[in-house]
Amino acid sequence: MKQIFSFLIIALLSTTAFAQDTWKADKAHSQVSFGITHMGISEVEGLFREFDATIEAAEEDFSDAKYTVEIKVPSVDTGVEMRDNHLRNADFFDAEKYPEMTFVSTSSEKVGEGKYKVTGDLTFHGITKPVTLDVWHRGTVENQQGNKISGFAISGTIKRSDFDLGPGFPEAVLSDEVLIDVDAEFKRS
Repeated sequence: MKQIFSFLIIALLSTTAFAQDTWKADKAHSQVSFGITHMGISEVEGLFREFDATIEAAEEDFSDAKYTVEIKVPSVDTGVEMRDNHLRNADFFDAEKYPEMTFVSTSSEKVGEGKYKVTGDLTFHGITKPVTLDVWHRGTVENQQGNKISGFAISGTIKRSDFDLGPGFPEAVLSDEVLIDVDAEFKRS
């Protein structure tokens, strides 16, 4: 009988120790944006209005986190309707043919207090490539409703040529490097 009781205690502790929390993006307090240099003299910025993001982690410091992001490409918004329509067409995103962009992390390396290098597969425009992003876990608080909220700043650079994005536009017109900037709050579900 003692052996069965001991086994149940060990099983319960093991389950608790490996339980993962799922965190969902609070879209009202989150933004997925990008920036690209135009004509070598100015920065054009935009964002994606529709997205979903999830983090799964067992550790409170998110050192074992797995990140998943899904972006609706047609929701691109630079503040200029004519430019947004051009970005949606086959010259760039070809949003009708490739309506989603995804990022799924494959590894996370702690590089400082609350700071990580997160590598994962970025898929859009029919191409999947590994990218590494800088992730800063800004902290976790409890809101007025008693929900746990964690804040993250995520940044990095990708090359549009890696994803065959706007191949008809040379670097003199649009930089090959595109800056990624995400500022997001996640609520534990």
